[in-house]
Amino acid sequence: MKKILLILGIATILTSCSIYKKYSRPEDISTDKLYGNIEKADTTTMADISWREFFTDKYLQGYIEQGLKNNIDMQLAAERVSQSELALQSAKLAFIPSFSFEPQIGAGMGSSFAYTLPVKASWEIDILARNINAKRKAEATLEYNRLYRRSVQTALISAIANNYYTLLMLDAQMRISRATSASWKDNVRTMKAMKEAGMTNEASVSRTEANSCSIDASLHDLEYSLVKAQNSFALLLGVTPQDFPRGELNGVDFKQELFVGVPAQLLSRRPDVQQAEYNLRIAFHNTNIAHAKLYPSLTITGEGAFEGNPATWALSFVGKLVQPIFNAGANRANYKIAQSQQKEALLEFEHKLLEAGNEVNTALAQCHSARNKTNLRIRQIETLESSVYSTRQLMSHSEATYLEVLTAQQSLLSARLQQVSDRFEGIQGVINLYRALGGGVDTSVEPAIEKNPIFKCSKKNK
Repeated sequence: MKKILLILGIATILTSCSIYKKYSRPEDISTDKLYGNIEKADTTTMADISWREFFTDKYLQGYIEQGLKNNIDMQLAAERVSQSELALQSAKLAFIPSFSFEPQIGAGMGSSFAYTLPVKASWEIDILARNINAKRKAEATLEYNRLYRRSVQTALISAIANNYYTLLMLDAQMRISRATSASWKDNVRTMKAMKEAGMTNEASVSRTEANSCSIDASLHDLEYSLVKAQNSFALLLGVTPQDFPRGELNGVDFKQELFVGVPAQLLSRRPDVQQAEYNLRIAFHNTNIAHAKLYPSLTITGEGAFEGNPATWALSFVGKLVQPIFNAGANRANYKIAQSQQKEALLEFEHKLLEAGNEVNTALAQCHSARNKTNLRIRQIETLESSVYSTRQLMSHSEATYLEVLTAQQSLLSARLQQVSDRFEGIQGVINLYRALGGGVDTSVEPAIEKNPIFKCSKKNK
């Protein structure tokens, strides 16, 4: 018993000077001017709006729910979380002594039996917090994979929304192109009639027919694009290719203001940014584990047995202090590798922050660009419609040729198609901004990561 107390005393002294350190975010991490040229920041962010409130289209809401349920990437992410939970349970068991039981029975004198019931126990004293670091690493890995699932979710919601509105854009362009195709077929008939009347020549007729064929060919391109978009949409939803019911682009209206929030909010909103910090935290604990391997390990083993014929008890305890000698060089090399990997994780965290700020700035610029073009495109279309009407009137008085009418119609078609593209660009910009700010996270799925102290914004970043 005295030996056991002595060993525990030594362990206590060594543990008091443990190399274990708690993780804290590096002080040089700053979010100042993370959004670039954005002059002011808001106290709220549009990412606080749930995706069900943000995307009000009933068809789209149903598709997002279907995708979150069936998407393969979401299912794979869930499996990673389950594996991490089991790994954390295993790490917690390292604090408990291990036991083994190996009963033996044999023949004794005469008709008696001799038997032994040995029990062995082994317990490594966590002098240098190897087990604590392993447990903290397992906890960080679990949170990392939970954040990975959230990151997959935000990306999936954004992808489903972008793909859905791509279908609406192609539908709108298809309607415009079909109407224009029918109009140009009328133009061809008109030009042929004018040729028979001697009012135009064969070259003009051929040019009109060529333009009509070009529009018909573009319809096939649009049909192909629709099939591709629907196939991509089906893959996101985890279903087979099919025709998906949907609304119309003209009915889309995002009423939310573009609140970007303060840059420091990205640290607590975007799951991929949080992932990068948890990766840094994992590397930090890996470094601690590698450092601890440079020092001795203390293991207490105990054996007890009940022996029959004759019946006796036997107990023994041994303390073993192991100092690495032959593998010391390898341990030092592994420690340096762990330090390098920690620096690498820090650089990746800093890069992820810069990347997030860049995405916010780009998406916001995309939204502003599309909005600024809206009124200009409306004026352009109104002017071209007036031009088509005017040239028709002039042609009736022989002051303009029919080719001028056709040219004006061609310009009007291009402007209308571009207007649809501008509308889609604006929608896409809002969706990209929503994702860039960390929108679409369902915090009811997992415990709120934002409550973790490492994600509290420091005063200097507010």
